[in-house]
Amino acid sequence: MVVAAVLGAFGMAACSSNGNGSTQTTGGTTSTGSSSSTSISSTTTSSTAAGAACAARDLSISVVGSQGAAGTFELTFALHNTSTSPCPSDGYPSVQLLDASGTELPTHVVSGGNYQFTNFAPSPVQLAPGATAYFNLAYSDVPSGGETTCPTAAQIEVTPPHAVDHGVVAVQLAACGAGTLTVSPVFGSGSPGSQTTAPARS
Repeated sequence: MVVAAVLGAFGMAACSSNGNGSTQTTGGTTSTGSSSSTSISSTTTSSTAAGAACAARDLSISVVGSQGAAGTFELTFALHNTSTSPCPSDGYPSVQLLDASGTELPTHVVSGGNYQFTNFAPSPVQLAPGATAYFNLAYSDVPSGGETTCPTAAQIEVTPPHAVDHGVVAVQLAACGAGTLTVSPVFGSGSPGSQTTAPARS
């Protein structure tokens, strides 16, 4: 499924970056390593009960688009339902940076944030078998404050909204601001959010 990319309003010219990623898993996994904690900032609460949502074990999770300029990068992730049953998804995913060995790196997650491609209201998505939902992720590779280096990740752990398991995707990114990652809510291919996706990766 090809999702349209409309990001001209941000003045972000597509370019190759250290945000290139590829699918590493299609199912749920268990966390390994714990060198740092993840902090999450969110102002939106969903009514979906914990566990009553698409599980990572039933999803193929991959990076399908990337774009960046002036130190700000956007990745679009796809959540493809590989099961034979429909499942709901509503709200923000959780993400955690990992090194090549699976050890957690400093990660600070902001839900929504100030980017136009991440800051829109969550809405319920019903994923039929074979259907795909998406979410966008933003980060900066420009050191801030007293930083001299930024966490460089080889993998990213993705927990779908309200899921109790996660998948791991191979990426190459250096997220500054103590590993700050801004995520959008999950959105369907026919929703207004689909107009915010990064260009498909070649």
